[in-house]
Amino acid sequence: MTLKQVQQQDGPPSEMEEIKNESNYLRGNLVESFEDRISAGIPDAETKLLKFHGSYQQDDRDVRIERNKQKLEPAYQFMIRVRAPGGVATPEQWLTMDDIANKYGNGTLKLTTRQTFQMHGILKWNMKKTMQEINNALYDTIAACGDVNRNVMASANPYQSDVHAEVYEWSKKLSEHLLPRTRAYHEIWLDEEKVVDSLESEEEVEPIYGAQYLPRKFKIGIAVPPSNDVDIYSQDLGFIAIIEDGDLKGFNITAGGGMGMTHGDTNTYPQLSRVIGFCTPDKIVDVAEKILTIQRDYGNRSERKNARFKYTIDRRGLDWLKSELHERLGWELEEERPYTFDHNGDRYGWLKGDGKWHLTLFIQNGRIADWDDYPLMTGLREIAKVHTGDFRMTPNQNLIISNVTNDMKPKIIELVNEYGLTDGKYNSALRRNSMACVALPTCGLAMAESERYLPSLIDKIEVILDEAGLREEEIVIRMSGCPNGCSRPALGEIGFIGKAPGKYNMYLGAGFTGDRLNKLYKENIGEEEILASLKPILFQYAKEREENERFGDFVIRAGYVEEVRSGLDFHN
Repeated sequence: MTLKQVQQQDGPPSEMEEIKNESNYLRGNLVESFEDRISAGIPDAETKLLKFHGSYQQDDRDVRIERNKQKLEPAYQFMIRVRAPGGVATPEQWLTMDDIANKYGNGTLKLTTRQTFQMHGILKWNMKKTMQEINNALYDTIAACGDVNRNVMASANPYQSDVHAEVYEWSKKLSEHLLPRTRAYHEIWLDEEKVVDSLESEEEVEPIYGAQYLPRKFKIGIAVPPSNDVDIYSQDLGFIAIIEDGDLKGFNITAGGGMGMTHGDTNTYPQLSRVIGFCTPDKIVDVAEKILTIQRDYGNRSERKNARFKYTIDRRGLDWLKSELHERLGWELEEERPYTFDHNGDRYGWLKGDGKWHLTLFIQNGRIADWDDYPLMTGLREIAKVHTGDFRMTPNQNLIISNVTNDMKPKIIELVNEYGLTDGKYNSALRRNSMACVALPTCGLAMAESERYLPSLIDKIEVILDEAGLREEEIVIRMSGCPNGCSRPALGEIGFIGKAPGKYNMYLGAGFTGDRLNKLYKENIGEEEILASLKPILFQYAKEREENERFGDFVIRAGYVEEVRSGLDFHN
């Protein structure tokens, strides 16, 4: 699609469309910018292109004001995100990420809500070395960010590992097929010799994306019922595995989910994807490509706040989407098949599946580090040195030490005990079902704390839970430092979205299985009001709940908030 076509479709193209159009397939001036030794940062236009290479420029906001007073530039650093379909890492890859984080980063790893690694605090001068070491570990960061298909998620289900293995293979095939084809990444970071020039047609360079790629990011996930751990309804495109007699028969297809919005703009909202049909496994790559090209051609390229696939569908309708998809496929999807989800969290501790053992550890908010009383990073490093299976990052920021043999299990248990690693079962069920984004100090979009604050807020809520007798009642709680929704807060039975330092919008009423959005309960409140608001609700829930009634269902029945099944009703 040319810029002229974009202008006819949605009005003037956004600045980002111009940047992509002039970038020569994501090359821009990145080489020159990273060779410049005058500044620790790179120009704004280049930061936007850098996202397609899997990295964001950030600065340490804890010292931003002080550095400004001293007339110093911000403490620029870079976050790198790895592409790891299905969240699987070999022990060798784990050790490489650990080494890079300690050698070039801030000494920690972040397990993300999209099942991959993030490394923070990498300086400009170390970026190329970092990228090359990631590549040597048979990983890359291509398309981990940017207006392309992001890391493909897949259910971590250790207790269904035979099916998981098949689903994982499909996640890899989807990820590989939908990668950008430009060689810019390899030229810039891996010193591949440039053998083409900018005169090639976009069909040759980017047969799926074209020269301007997508209007906005695009997210794909694969769920294996009864677990909705990938939050399938939050994905632009989702595949729900249909299993009959232990065999994978195919996938129900969902379309149009997304969590991001903008405070004060009711034209933006989180949305749930909807099931549009069924197909056999061999057809999902074709379906994914064609749906992606529909968003490429019809997504809003003028206003990025309304550019996600959910808005494209909501403007035109599901019937239009299915008709357009069937025309591009040359065949029609089948009717959806029955399925049931019963949770969207993780199952902690040891579980056995497909003849192997799997240990799910609780990793609070996905942060891998060593603390004075908890050498988590060191413990996992020592396990990786002897582990003969693999590691699986879960969509809930936890970690599975997976495919442990009967012979190796005693050694893993010994190391787990030596370093005090935990499956979190001594924590409250609320904490085990918690999730937070990075937010401050590194995320430039954060309006409030998230990862650094949620644990202490849960400490205080746990006092209420203990008083109410609810410590072992599973309740999904999520916090995001801004409304972009990386921690999927709109799917929390209790959700917090940052408004300002120490202030949050509080939402209630999402579905425990991730099939219903929550709704605003109180706006712009601090900790004191959060606790004062939650206490009577939790006590009433403890006293008046019906048998097996989830907290999100109760607050709707009790009239605290209305049910929200569509993002179009989120602000009403």
